[in-house]
Amino acid sequence: MTLHCAFIGFGKSTTRYHLPYVLNRKDTWHVAHIFRRHAKPEEQAPQYSHIHFTSDLDEVLGDPQVKLVIVCTHADSHFEYAKRALEAGKNVLVEKPFTPTLAEAKVLFELARSKGLTVTPYQNRRFDSCFLTAKKAIESGKLGKIVEIESHFDYYRPVAETKPGLPQDGAFYGLGVHTMD
Repeated sequence: MTLHCAFIGFGKSTTRYHLPYVLNRKDTWHVAHIFRRHAKPEEQAPQYSHIHFTSDLDEVLGDPQVKLVIVCTHADSHFEYAKRALEAGKNVLVEKPFTPTLAEAKVLFELARSKGLTVTPYQNRRFDSCFLTAKKAIESGKLGKIVEIESHFDYYRPVAETKPGLPQDGAFYGLGVHTMD
């Protein structure tokens, strides 16, 4: 069985972290559409020749073959795109941070539940052995009540960021979610 999916967003999260893995699984995955607001030259790359690029979100969400929508946009748009996809009857995977607020996350989870769909945040470390070991230790109660976590994350960029970020793009939401799940 082949899972037909679509991406919302065509930035580095899509092109570096999600799409390469999906395209290597052509026997079980088919990328039907990529929604982006503006066309990019990269769309012409040979590995994308079978993908329909569009700036019409309704076209993507209206495709009955698409069962999963992967939201890889700026954090401030995750909630709205995920909500629209759920309302259109699609299962949804949302890049981190899932939503800027707990209230928005609860709205998405309730909407998915009411429609018999799945909405989930993307977490690239959830099934790593070190995370599974830590989870087991925490759940066993042997560590007591966790009141503080210290973690280290290297993030080197030789050129300074040119655009100011949003609060949900910062160290906790933007990077901390890799080590906290």
